[in-house]
Amino acid sequence: MPTEPATGSEASTALSPRPETATRSATVHPRPRPRPEILAPAGDFECVRAAVENGADAVYFGVQKWNARARAKNFPVEELPELLSFLHLRGVKGYVTFNTLLFSNELAEGEALLERILAAGPDALILQDFGVARLARAISPDVHLHASTQTTTTCPEQMESLRELGFSRVILARELSVADIRRIKASTDMPLEVFVHGALCVAYSGQCLTSEAIGGRSANRGACAQACRFPYELHVDGRRHDLGEKQYLISPQDLAAYDLVPELLELVVSLKIEGRLKAPEYVAATTRAYRKAVDGATAAAVAAASTATAAPAPGGQPLLTRDEVLGLEQVFSRGLSHGFLGGVNHQVLVPALSPKKRGLFLGHVTGVLGSRVAVKLEGPLKPGDGVVFDYGRPQDDEPGGRVLHVWKDGRRVEAADAPDAVEFEVRECPPPRAGWRLWKTDDPALDRALRATFERTGARVPVDALVEEAAGALKVTFTDGTHRVTGEAGPLQVAERRPLTEDYLREQLGRLGDTPFVLRGLEARLGRVILPVSRLNDLRRRLTAELVRLRRANPGYRIQGGALARLRVAAQFPAPKKKSADPPPRLAVLCRSMDQVEAALAEGATWIECDYEDPRRYRDAAERVHAAGAVLCLAPPRILKPGEQGFLKLLLGAGPDAVLARSTGHLPWFRREAPGVPLVGDFSLNAANDLTADWLLAQGLLRFVPSYDLNFEQLAALFARTDASRAEVVVHQYMPMFHMEHCVFAACLSTGKDYTDCGRPCDRHDLALKDWSGRAHPVKADAGCRNTIYNAVPQSASQYVRRFLDLGVRWFRLELLRETGDEARRLVRGYADVLAGRSDGQTLWQELRASNYLGVTRGPLGRED
Repeated sequence: MPTEPATGSEASTALSPRPETATRSATVHPRPRPRPEILAPAGDFECVRAAVENGADAVYFGVQKWNARARAKNFPVEELPELLSFLHLRGVKGYVTFNTLLFSNELAEGEALLERILAAGPDALILQDFGVARLARAISPDVHLHASTQTTTTCPEQMESLRELGFSRVILARELSVADIRRIKASTDMPLEVFVHGALCVAYSGQCLTSEAIGGRSANRGACAQACRFPYELHVDGRRHDLGEKQYLISPQDLAAYDLVPELLELVVSLKIEGRLKAPEYVAATTRAYRKAVDGATAAAVAAASTATAAPAPGGQPLLTRDEVLGLEQVFSRGLSHGFLGGVNHQVLVPALSPKKRGLFLGHVTGVLGSRVAVKLEGPLKPGDGVVFDYGRPQDDEPGGRVLHVWKDGRRVEAADAPDAVEFEVRECPPPRAGWRLWKTDDPALDRALRATFERTGARVPVDALVEEAAGALKVTFTDGTHRVTGEAGPLQVAERRPLTEDYLREQLGRLGDTPFVLRGLEARLGRVILPVSRLNDLRRRLTAELVRLRRANPGYRIQGGALARLRVAAQFPAPKKKSADPPPRLAVLCRSMDQVEAALAEGATWIECDYEDPRRYRDAAERVHAAGAVLCLAPPRILKPGEQGFLKLLLGAGPDAVLARSTGHLPWFRREAPGVPLVGDFSLNAANDLTADWLLAQGLLRFVPSYDLNFEQLAALFARTDASRAEVVVHQYMPMFHMEHCVFAACLSTGKDYTDCGRPCDRHDLALKDWSGRAHPVKADAGCRNTIYNAVPQSASQYVRRFLDLGVRWFRLELLRETGDEARRLVRGYADVLAGRSDGQTLWQELRASNYLGVTRGPLGRED
């Protein structure tokens, strides 16, 4: 990292590097122990100010392209220099999110945008795409790269690959518990970041294809359709299962882990708040709360260490007051929980009653007397508050409004709180009924108080001053913990009556006005001398101006042009072969039952891929496939968490000929434990461009399955720069939409919190979620008790097979899901005929449409961008 050169005679400076591992070179009052940064979200500049003024150590935000919150206002790239200058002046880091997948035909434009972003001097880039990480590192070796939660990082085995790609920090998946994080921390020195507050995705980030499947828009491209917030009917074994008021079956509560901060102090370097689509009041409230929680937990830990006692347990002295917790619920909440940080509990994560921001629950209506509504309060209420009545079926037209008056014991009051029994009147609101729930959706007084915290910029950067004599002049040094500026003013004269005292110097040097600085410590080493106040003030202004300049300075990353061209030349993909030399196309059949395996083998399939819920059944598949002389490729669970390596060992015990690598954690594990077993990289590795495909193939993969986010033109652009013969294109499947830690079987068909006490209803029942259009999407569990919700409508690329062959593709996958043996045989035969030229893809397409009552879709392949 570059350093700032020393400046002139009146102000000399040494700028230390910015990496997380660097220590501040001239901190006067060092922190007694490291503490995790508070990382706040910002969708616009008002949110940036809210974060800064309420104690954020860092802010993350996106530019107006290629970030995972496309609906946020975001920032024009032209504004980044000023934005980062604003943050750095106030001692706050700025991280730019570039955390979506890019396609091969977008990489040149992505390179140009990355160069502009890096020229602005961000403290880090947050990235999802492995190819983009390679590109960013090739553009500048100086910038820090943070692996987005979109990389689905859940185990220490993944750190090796991420470090190789240039990442210096990893944002862990939100499905990990504190215990999981502790095990990961014990196995790696990679700095870890974790979400502690905000909305939870029900699906693993980076593994959700629902928006792509149902709406032609991709969550991996920042365009989530929020399908997890829609109502669904539960269908068990083909019949509707009545759940009463519950209909939002995959809409999780929000995350709030302020009381887990003491446990996280020693595990992570950053506590992240979700919310780039949220209002500045939300940013202010959450940042303020977690600033207090971290400072309080750190102080308690220091005090405990100094007295040689154990740190306080999380259940000890509360880190936040009741009002502060209620404020978090008020600014945005679908209900607050620990999410997965406290461990898996399928009965808590998804209440299923509402997908909406509700605010603060105030109680149930006990009666209606004319225009007055009676309620026994469970929270504070006052005139001016906005309320809504919830009668069990969330609708857009729920009755509510502004509270006009509140009565307690027959008298009007200005405010009331739990456990008061009150009556209140709402302006122009249809009368509710007894038993309806009451929510406070808006608190204008709270909003005003929160806005007041950031409407004016305050001082937040402590400065220490050293004042001494130097050759007849007054020498003053300001230190902010990173920079040191020194200047002189003179000449000094001997004081006869009123010499410069420490109190006087503190008063004059502490007049820092509109700067972000506040004078903290001052040391004076003076005799009985005096200096005119005008010269002292001038010196103070010169020093603060120089300190401002240094703090605003761009770090000056090295920008190396032509990075994309260099990477592509280094890849050295072989030139396309002539058609006469091309091997015949091959069909891989992915089976999920023994009946399907038997059907595929009966139709002459020679490459069988198995993805069973119970890996103990893989031995049966191996025996049958090997007896038929075919190749067996086995699939482990898509997610690998600490302690789950037993699943991988069980898979190897079946004797596979190849393995489907579905996580970056699988790559080093199988290379180490089974170096002779070939690996096929599955779709979940998100190979969306040639730079990612090149890196994956360099890890020793036999083949790779391209990301499901690509349409045909984008696949063609990928294959133009990648060895297409090493790609495995999926030509038939039910799109795996949601892949979730949350188990719908356990949540809806048991009272158990997890696999230990749910009774495994997944072994006895078929499950589907019926959506608003009447389509029932199958739900399947895997060996790790994670659920995948598949699209009800199959997707076929039969019409594109000939075009794929012309691009050099030689491997095609047919995925079976719930087909019977006879249905599987017809599909295998149909696609085999298309590949062999005995039939055309259009004919098969028409047959598929006629044979499936829901028809068939082209999926992303037919999407036009």
